[in-house]
Amino acid sequence: MANSMNKNEYDSNQLFSPAQVGRAGEDVALQLEAAIVGGHLLPGERLPSERELQVRFRTGRGVVREALGALKQKGLIEVRKGAKGGAFVRQVEVGYASQSLALFLAQQEIRSENLIEFRESIDRTIAILAIARGLPDEKAQLVADTRRLETAVESSDADLALLVEMDRSLNLQFARMARNPIFEWIMKALQLGFRSLDHALYAADPYRRQCVANWVTTARDIAEGEPMQALSCISSHYTMLRRCLKEMRETQTEGRLPGRRQGANTAERSDPC
Repeated sequence: MANSMNKNEYDSNQLFSPAQVGRAGEDVALQLEAAIVGGHLLPGERLPSERELQVRFRTGRGVVREALGALKQKGLIEVRKGAKGGAFVRQVEVGYASQSLALFLAQQEIRSENLIEFRESIDRTIAILAIARGLPDEKAQLVADTRRLETAVESSDADLALLVEMDRSLNLQFARMARNPIFEWIMKALQLGFRSLDHALYAADPYRRQCVANWVTTARDIAEGEPMQALSCISSHYTMLRRCLKEMRETQTEGRLPGRRQGANTAERSDPC
């Protein structure tokens, strides 16, 4: 047992090198992060004490605390109080990663066209994978949930926030059917970070009903294994979104709602799937 403990201590000591002068805090954080990501420090494992880290990195207390703060901010460690407290390695959760990406995206100046182009490209890929990998009960649930959205949008007291939340839930459900967690993480980040540009469609009549009708048709095509028709519906959705946002920009200073250009009925100009 003693030999095993000595070996672990030796390996741990060999894991880190003295911090670089001039960028000590960053260097300590990077070395600890590499140890965590590389599996040398496992979830639930306690990091060496601040005093031990000072000795191993040959640096001061302030530098160590700076590094630990950076790791905590990234969600890689958690700091516990008390006699058995200290810094412990966290199991990074999907939700935390998505929220971090969402915050990053929300702070960037990203043009709506860039976002639409990206969303359309991943939606097309997800649709093909959902048809191939989605389980029958998942496909049936997607159809049923789009029907519920259809019922909600026809209600005389339809709540915009509820409709947008139902749409967001459908997007996440759709992404999960691809059986690729990366698509799910990115979809969640997009939905959280931008609160979805689709809210513009739900805020504008008659785009609201067109958007929902498109969802119903897309879900049915996925359930029936019709990839070309599903892709056509996805293209129609983003054509509709581009037009809605364009009309919003054009009418901002005129006080008119998108979809009401000089008495025209936008429903007559919709792109059927």
